Amino acid sequence: FLDVFTGTSDPYVKFKVAGKEVFRSKTIHKNLNPVWDEKVSLLVESLREPLYMKVFDYDFGLQDDFMGSAYLYLETLDVTLDLKDPHYPNHDLGSLELAVTLIPKEGDFRETHQSLRLSDVHRKAQLWRGIVSISLIEAHDLQPMDANGLSDPYVKFRMGHQKYKSKTIPKTLNPQWREQFDFHLYDEQGGFIDVTLWDKDAGKKDDFMGRCQVDLSLLSKECTHRLDLPLEEGEGTLVLLVTLTASTAVSIADLSVNVLDDLHERKEILHRYSLLRSFHNIKDVGMVQVKVIRAEGLMAADVTGKSDPFCVVELSNDRLQTHTVYKNLNPEWNKVFTFNVKDIHSVLEVTVYDEDRDRSADFLGKVAIPLLNIQNGERKAYALKSKELTGPTKGVIFLEIDVIYNIVKAGLRTLIPIEPKYIEEEPRVSKQQYSFLLFVHSFCSLFLQLFVVVVWNFELYMLPLLLLMLLAWNYFLIASGKDTRQGDVVTVEDLLEDEEEDFDRDDKDSERKGFMNKLYAIQDVCISVQNALDEVASYGERIKNTFNWTVPFLSWLAIVALCAATLAVYFIPLRYIVLAWGVNKFTKKLRDPYSIDNNELLDFLSRVPSDVQVVCIPYNIHRGCDTSPSKHNKIIMMNSAV
Repeated sequence: FLDVFTGTSDPYVKFKVAGKEVFRSKTIHKNLNPVWDEKVSLLVESLREPLYMKVFDYDFGLQDDFMGSAYLYLETLDVTLDLKDPHYPNHDLGSLELAVTLIPKEGDFRETHQSLRLSDVHRKAQLWRGIVSISLIEAHDLQPMDANGLSDPYVKFRMGHQKYKSKTIPKTLNPQWREQFDFHLYDEQGGFIDVTLWDKDAGKKDDFMGRCQVDLSLLSKECTHRLDLPLEEGEGTLVLLVTLTASTAVSIADLSVNVLDDLHERKEILHRYSLLRSFHNIKDVGMVQVKVIRAEGLMAADVTGKSDPFCVVELSNDRLQTHTVYKNLNPEWNKVFTFNVKDIHSVLEVTVYDEDRDRSADFLGKVAIPLLNIQNGERKAYALKSKELTGPTKGVIFLEIDVIYNIVKAGLRTLIPIEPKYIEEEPRVSKQQYSFLLFVHSFCSLFLQLFVVVVWNFELYMLPLLLLMLLAWNYFLIASGKDTRQGDVVTVEDLLEDEEEDFDRDDKDSERKGFMNKLYAIQDVCISVQNALDEVASYGERIKNTFNWTVPFLSWLAIVALCAATLAVYFIPLRYIVLAWGVNKFTKKLRDPYSIDNNELLDFLSRVPSDVQVVCIPYNIHRGCDTSPSKHNKIIMMNSAV
């Protein structure tokens, strides 16, 4: 034992292969006979390289004490090892017991370098076995919770660390949500989804209305199940559609195991996403491969002046992570991540954390890269930014990214709703920005001038033709180098000066009444009004950015749609178009009673970035990031010429 005052130790074990640390166990405090019960999978290049284990005693704020070491020779696989000190070979330092299994390396070997001590945030990185697609349809005969005999119900879903919250349907006992979302399935045997129903109350704690549970092990895969779930501890029935599907192409591998470097594999992937297979598996838009090479100049997060960095790669709700490189500010990971692309307008987020023993990880930096801005096969250095992506932090990360997708599937996917995040942030109260009013005023003035000229000769096909001409004109300005969008410079301080503190209304004391309840009710009204104004402003900015060619893919897609609309209106009588639209609209529920309503135009605009998103994520920058810190002191906001 090495802790003199307590007569015990705080042991942990380091594992090394070829002189490189590959794993560190958790610390067992105050124990001379520790039991770790941890599992780790390691990729071993040669059986001739022994696995070297060193046991240390953890001392807070001091250098950890050496307690002994041993070699595991993989050719013999002894599972009970005597610990030795090379300087005192005759001393008895105890023994170490292991259970080791060797598996032949295959081409699709997946490393699950995962420690059980990591927090829930870290555990999200493990590879999932399938996808659980859930459609929240409706509820019947719910319990009235308000004085008016009605309720304002919403639903919370939880599956492990994954969460989802539905929208609130006001003043009803038979709500219809028609929402769809996906969870990752980590357990091959299934799992449980906990569902709770709540009544939204302004200014006080929401009322519990009932709960139910879905046992996924009872459901067959690759088919849709309609579930009518009676609510426990409440009244009514909840209707869900649940579909279990096999895992998508998600993997982690070493840099040497690169799918796209194999010519045969690359040819198969290109064929899978070729134009000839545009209508085969519409949801499979493409794939992205991310090589996380290394980072340099990271922030020192530990008292020793070092960090224990690991990297988390996220695409929509897909999340994977690298191993941890201990005590290093210039780590090398050399990992390859492969994701399925469900929406080509998604943003790839790469975040670097510092692992802390028995605590949650510390944030070191983050980059966000729109998939449409990626140049295939080019290794770039990206400057790390803050969590909100509004300012730089210390360090850069080197990435190499390849995106392969089907352009037809990507265009069709643009017309359906965006996949929601599992955990959404609560709305914040902030002052409304009215910059879009200038655009609206200028657009209306231009429209009135054109109206005077064409009113007597107006035909319906001229409307999409006019929008098409506006897109073409802006494209001509950009191509000729006369683009004036980079007009104003806005600092981060200007963007954040109106930001106010967020707070969680779920933790409010339900017994607060009277004047405070009225204040909370007024605040909810203010939030609702502010959200409505935000949405109007956002759509105004998105329309402007569509015609400004902020995202060329979407502008080209708008050109194709406007050309088709112009030809359709010119050659087909308007009454036939209205008749076809009406028949489709009113028979949709008859053809598919559980279809989820959506507006294709709004779904398209939701992919176009607003001005705030353009500030945080460089959508229109198609070159490598400048890693000089001085280049990040100000953010360029893209404004229109009008």
